[in-house]
Amino acid sequence: MLTFDNRFVRELPGDTQHGNVPRQVFGACWSPVTPTPVAAPTLLAHSREVAAALDLDDEAMATPQLLAALAGNALLPGMVAYATCYGGHQFGQWAGQLGDGRAIMLGEAINRDGQRFELQLKGAGPTPYARRADGRAVLRSSLREFLCSEAMHHLGVPTTRALSLVGTGETVVRDMFYDGHPVAEPGAVVCRVAPSFTRFGHFELLAARGERELLHRLVDFTIARDFPGLAARALAPEQRLRAWFTEVCERTARLMAHWLRVGFVHGVMNTDNMSVVGLTIDYGPYGWVDNFDPGWTPNTTDASSRRYCFARQPAIARWNLERLANALAPLLPTPDDLGSGIERYDALYSDEFCTAFAGKLGFLGWTHDDGELLDDLFELMRLAETDMTSFFRQLAQLDINRPDPDVVHHAFYRAELRDRYSPELSRWLARYAARLRQDGQPAAQRVAAMNQVNPRFVLRNYLAQEAIDRAEQGDTGMLHELLEVLRHPYDEQPGRDAFSAKRPDWARHKAGCSMLSCSS
Repeated sequence: MLTFDNRFVRELPGDTQHGNVPRQVFGACWSPVTPTPVAAPTLLAHSREVAAALDLDDEAMATPQLLAALAGNALLPGMVAYATCYGGHQFGQWAGQLGDGRAIMLGEAINRDGQRFELQLKGAGPTPYARRADGRAVLRSSLREFLCSEAMHHLGVPTTRALSLVGTGETVVRDMFYDGHPVAEPGAVVCRVAPSFTRFGHFELLAARGERELLHRLVDFTIARDFPGLAARALAPEQRLRAWFTEVCERTARLMAHWLRVGFVHGVMNTDNMSVVGLTIDYGPYGWVDNFDPGWTPNTTDASSRRYCFARQPAIARWNLERLANALAPLLPTPDDLGSGIERYDALYSDEFCTAFAGKLGFLGWTHDDGELLDDLFELMRLAETDMTSFFRQLAQLDINRPDPDVVHHAFYRAELRDRYSPELSRWLARYAARLRQDGQPAAQRVAAMNQVNPRFVLRNYLAQEAIDRAEQGDTGMLHELLEVLRHPYDEQPGRDAFSAKRPDWARHKAGCSMLSCSS
């Protein structure tokens, strides 16, 4: 059914102690674990595209053997269950050992084309890194992760994927807002899929502990397995390390530009949630910007400092890359040998951001004056409480010879603010139309190009919450419909207007729709 080649456990040292007992793990990159079986696993949903990439058809997905594996009740031939060891900086502070507390790897599957995919269960029970937690996950957070993984992929954003969402038939007790009101919620397990789940924190922990030889081994392994093009180049070890770090910086820069392009806020950009292969990883209290606010964060834990708010994400990514550089520094002759990688991040992020927003605005290219035009738009959108996704999608329909504010009439949350800022919007649209006329691009060509980068459909938090509410009552219909809609985010999809509607008033302050916690 699946073919495995488990290089991580074969080529890197593992924990000599067995069992899922919480402990500090030294001199190892992984620990053997045993998933905790669940009472009544049910396949609630799966991604056809991810299944196909793993050479699994609908018949395979329906087998009891695969369901048991995706629930953590059994292992298929070739699977190896383990959890990996890493640390991280959380909200700017070193947190020491963290590790896969409730994520259990099932091994590395190789498809018919030779592509490698790590399979990982989230919510399949505790591991040595679970600390005092139970290793389980609730349906609420699992459904959000499943949907968002696939939504981001179809938006063109680099991301881990999700093969399946399995209900466990059991409940999990969670205090959603850490306010002393725990509730028993339905449990679930997500099977996450990615070429690599290696994080910045894997390298940070080894460096913090002074395990230099193992740090070197992990770097060499990561380059050989996950960066084969770089591994094939004839470079001295130190040159290869610098080239690898630069590529990590480049992938991260592109990822940040994508996040801002689609209005995505991760919510918990700790270094243990940063992928070295440049993927969006760990979907917790994430959200899409509704009314445009550069300082918005969906994470209640971050509400006061807004460290991980929408506009700060590129700067936080840079800070995280600096932490990775510090971890790798012991492997190089001088500590500042990786500074060029950070400089490359700065330059490439700037280029990628300009390219992304030139596309969103329908420009053929980015000019020096476009920055002021965009800054003025952002400030106007913030003041007027403008829906980011709706505004950019509707902007494509502007008649540049007779710019009319009515083209974005439905993008505003409050009619009084729309009316108050209507004169400013008219002036901005006149400047914008003049800029478009300079390009001389045919209207149909411009509209088509803009609609390819400005989605009509994103996974708004209120939609995810509606799907959760129904799924908790046993109705997965909206989950499946959302999954189908999000497969084609740039298409018009007539008849599905409800899935592109901006956040309704009832969801402005509703739990799960505006702010979320890390409790899952």
